[in-house]
Amino acid sequence: MIPISSTSEWNMSQLGALIGLLEISGVENIDPCPQLNQRKRQVEKQLRETLAGLQRKDLLAHPVMAAYERYYRHFDKTYHVLLQVESIAWKGKSLPDVSPLVDANFVAEMETFVLTAGHDAAKLEQPVIIDLTRAADQMTQMNGSSRLLREGDMAMRDRQGVCCTILYGQDNRSPISKETRHVLYVSYAPSGISAEVVEAQLQRIEENVRLFAPSARIEQRRLLVAKADGSKTL
Repeated sequence: MIPISSTSEWNMSQLGALIGLLEISGVENIDPCPQLNQRKRQVEKQLRETLAGLQRKDLLAHPVMAAYERYYRHFDKTYHVLLQVESIAWKGKSLPDVSPLVDANFVAEMETFVLTAGHDAAKLEQPVIIDLTRAADQMTQMNGSSRLLREGDMAMRDRQGVCCTILYGQDNRSPISKETRHVLYVSYAPSGISAEVVEAQLQRIEENVRLFAPSARIEQRRLLVAKADGSKTL
């Protein structure tokens, strides 16, 4: 199990925020999974039926979307999961086919709207810390471009530097690949999102992973809650 802690800066700045952690080992990430693909089609259909006739303002009235909208608005950004939901529900787009471990998360995000990153746990170098971005922080994104990060964004760091932020996603050092056998999913939930919703996200990811890796081992599954006197684990 990877030990993961949080900084006092994150706790004080993001009171009530939640980080969901789901670490799974003993997985294969090579062959397509027909059951997971079927699950994708079900979720797409559900989104189209549920959101038919609605507008963005209706989506933003959802408590989870509203919490992310407040967070992203602070940085003059738009929540990218909102855009993905709109593209599936109203533009007829489909969930991408990346790999089973990546797709397991994408499907769950479309059900709960909870932002979650997936890392190859073997590529993370301890200590792993939940923190805030600082002035002059940089990260090489998954597309290979170097990005100067906005200060004050929720982030995860390892010994090498920032691995992921809410605004800019993951680095190019630790993403899931076909060789991944040990994965860490990290859900980032600003204040206003309940522990039950984040737990549901982790549960759905695990259920999706077990469609193609039924004997996978759960190394940890817990929540970190930002509190003024230090994060609390649920």
